[in-house]
Amino acid sequence: MAKFLYRIGKSAYHHKWRFIAVWLIILFALGGLATTFSKSTNTSFSIPGLDSVVTQEKMQERFPDAGDMASAPTGSIVVQAPAGKSLQDPDQEAAVAKLVQDLQSKPYLANTEAIVAPQLAAMGMQQQLTEAKTAQGVPEEQIAADIRALSPLSEDGRTGTINVAFDAASAMDIDAADRTDLKSTLDAAASDNLQVSYAGQAFSGQGEMGMASELIGIAVAALVLMITFGSFVAAGMPLISAVVGVAIGLLGVMLGTAFTDSINDMTPTLASMIGLAVGIDYALFIVSRFRNELIAQIGNDLTPAELAAEIKKTTVAQRAEAMGLAVGKAGSAVVFAGITVIIALTALSIINIPFLTAMALAAAATVVIAVLVALSFLPAVLGLLGTKVFAARVPGVQAPDPEDEKPTMGLLWVRRIRNRPILHLVLGVVFLGLLAIPAGQLRLAMPTDGSEPLGSPARVAYETTAEAFGPGRNAPMIALVDLVDVAPEQRQQAMGAALSEISATEGVENAQVVKTTDSLDTAQIMITPKYGATDERTSETLTALRDHVPAFEEATGATYGITGVTPIFDDISARLQNVLLPYIAIVLALAFLVLMLVFRSIWVPLIAAAGFALSVAATFGITVGFFQEGWLGLIDDPQPLLSFLPIMLIGLVFGLAMDYQVFLVTRMREGWAHGKTAGNATSNGFKHGARVVTAAALIMISVFAAFMMQDAAFIKTMGFALAVAVAFDAFVVRMMIIPATMFLLDERAWWLPKWIDRILPKVDIEGEALAK
Repeated sequence: MAKFLYRIGKSAYHHKWRFIAVWLIILFALGGLATTFSKSTNTSFSIPGLDSVVTQEKMQERFPDAGDMASAPTGSIVVQAPAGKSLQDPDQEAAVAKLVQDLQSKPYLANTEAIVAPQLAAMGMQQQLTEAKTAQGVPEEQIAADIRALSPLSEDGRTGTINVAFDAASAMDIDAADRTDLKSTLDAAASDNLQVSYAGQAFSGQGEMGMASELIGIAVAALVLMITFGSFVAAGMPLISAVVGVAIGLLGVMLGTAFTDSINDMTPTLASMIGLAVGIDYALFIVSRFRNELIAQIGNDLTPAELAAEIKKTTVAQRAEAMGLAVGKAGSAVVFAGITVIIALTALSIINIPFLTAMALAAAATVVIAVLVALSFLPAVLGLLGTKVFAARVPGVQAPDPEDEKPTMGLLWVRRIRNRPILHLVLGVVFLGLLAIPAGQLRLAMPTDGSEPLGSPARVAYETTAEAFGPGRNAPMIALVDLVDVAPEQRQQAMGAALSEISATEGVENAQVVKTTDSLDTAQIMITPKYGATDERTSETLTALRDHVPAFEEATGATYGITGVTPIFDDISARLQNVLLPYIAIVLALAFLVLMLVFRSIWVPLIAAAGFALSVAATFGITVGFFQEGWLGLIDDPQPLLSFLPIMLIGLVFGLAMDYQVFLVTRMREGWAHGKTAGNATSNGFKHGARVVTAAALIMISVFAAFMMQDAAFIKTMGFALAVAVAFDAFVVRMMIIPATMFLLDERAWWLPKWIDRILPKVDIEGEALAK
């Protein structure tokens, strides 16, 4: 592979315009296709095969008008009068009437004749339910409770809800202009006399993806690169390469919406986050190696100014040769590092969760593009610059080369570790172990309106509804009672038994039959729990309801399943939590096998995998502490972590950790393979790799941390967790625990049983074939 990459690098340098033209054609072609064919990203989360999803599918068969609750184009508008007033007061009543009139005039809303003021809707519902339930012999006390559970008007008359539905097949099919127009109408209706908020899938459309996070990450990366290379021009090369790769990746993701509904609205941001970070890092590694190869031709002990002057004297053939060697040697490590990230991401597809698979594959595709751009587009751009690649010196920055006689900071640090390896090993392990303790309190939940940013319309609507109607109003469930196998004359009795069983379950506030088929072979029971959607007690209530099913089926011959947005989300969280440990085991095993293949060692993969596990555990612990438990009050809205965050984090951190392992340990093995003692090879390899890994880690930390500015809870938390994970893995694991362990193992670090060595394929990641 090293020879093949050598030819690519050299050819791209010589034939720069051909390579640049190809990438520009790809960029503009994808831009045109994405603009023409892309659709809105999906806003729903669903997993085939879950109990709640199977029940929903059965309900759609028996009740064709039921629809998909997780993606229905519906929303709820919450109106509230000021404290001490009622929606039936003249001023408030007039304001609500004006809002209703405006809603009824919207051509994009369905069933506008059903949109009425909450006061009128409550009166009609009360009359209808009272008459129907009285005729059924339902006690007055129960009738009153059933009305309270469904009424669109709170008991004090201060708060009301108005349900709306867009004339669209699903929430993702709503025209963005129509959604914006409705939001504007609702925002304009808010006044001192009336608070108006709104929530639901209909209002959760794709917003404009702000670029502030990317720009901040790029700015910090530029600063790190200028310090690394001592040149403004060289610092810009990884940035240009990464931006081109991210642009192509994002356009590809948007084009993918034309072919699948599984692309979630968080997918582009995640792909951008990962693509930008790895794109800069991979380009940094190649530019750094290109600089080293040029210095090897010119001579050591050169300042950036002297280097720039000497480069002007080189020929195109010399620079092309250096570029070929850089891509052949560093490119091999980049390819392997990229493969580890890609494998870790694509492995998420084994969990069989469509939206998670789409997110992982989109991020993986962006990494593939980042690797290809770094290997072919970047050398072409460097060829375009010619002798000016390290020009425009940064004042005050020396950026000495590792081959200089003066010890670098990396060499000074690794000497400290070599003098006291046990101390540094124990300190690193204890530090990460203590931070990992809070991970035992990890709670997972899917995003709801209650996890939206404080003060947002959806969050205000959620909190207002919980306060006025009880928290359970935000977490409704539906029990679908299947009476097909029950004799027709016994169906009413079995339905009543189901209602009694459900109503008596701990945590259920109200349960009532809301719909039946004409033959009474199926019934829907609306369940209002006592607690909110993300409350652990709601999950316990759902479990208790399902636990009653076997006994109920044995007693009556009927059965029931529970569905609704809350049960679906709860089932997703449970599925993700159940596969978390198996996925970690798969990733650790994968890390061991791949690293054993590359480094021809048993101990190096073991300590690499163990270090990865430590950094992930510490990341979980500190993320739970700040974002879930609210440590130090730094997060003003502590919430359970999003269900798919831990498993995505594991996949991403695995890939990044293996990047650093490759960049750092490759030079160690190269020195040992060429005759150095194990200890000297570790020191020498660390000296060469420390600057690149430090720069790469600082860039990734800045890129990920910048995404904490995003409003989306998942992106904010993921940005923090990734930034912390990179810091732990790069600076504690790779730069302290790994060298300390390597010094302690000494020659045994490179031990590999002969029979394994014979069956393992040879991987030339150090570019030895080029040296020969």
